[in-house]
Amino acid sequence: MIGKAALIDVIAGTNRGLLATDLQKQAILAAIANLEDLNPTPRPVEASNLLNGNWRLLYTTSKALLNLDRIPFCKLGQIYQCIQVETKSVYNIAEIYGLPYLEGLVSVAAKFEPVSGRRVQVKFERSIIGLQRLIEYNSPATFIQQIESGKKFPAVDFPINSDTQQGWLDITYIDDNLRIGRGNEGSVFVLSKA
Repeated sequence: MIGKAALIDVIAGTNRGLLATDLQKQAILAAIANLEDLNPTPRPVEASNLLNGNWRLLYTTSKALLNLDRIPFCKLGQIYQCIQVETKSVYNIAEIYGLPYLEGLVSVAAKFEPVSGRRVQVKFERSIIGLQRLIEYNSPATFIQQIESGKKFPAVDFPINSDTQQGWLDITYIDDNLRIGRGNEGSVFVLSKA
């Protein structure tokens, strides 16, 4: 698909948005809008077979995520989102790199509730921030299994008041390996199946 290839091409070299110039940002948003018009899945939230699984962030305008790269001596590594449709769970995991042996992890667990064919309400429940070595982080899948088993980590591990910490996300494009979302704070997310 030409629109999809164009989006991937214009995102290349921006390091998920960290290195995007204003001109690139405009071109990326235009490519996203063009691709959204070609969405092959009219009701993305109901396409659980497409939505379910592990996703890797390719591009975002989210300042909350991009600012993780501004922590002194740290660089933002891969960012993953795991969606489990059956349990209506979503896990966001950002890997942080920097000084040797001080690789970190920022993770948020949430529940989602479909409110329309393309919108989900998201309620954040738990945040885990710590060193990868101390929490024995190997992969997003293993880490999520540990969270679901109720494991407490030697990290900053705390519940989030879901009454105050919530938002929504519109899924504006989804196919077998690409997803685009727009959040309540105006952020755009482009992810590929991991």
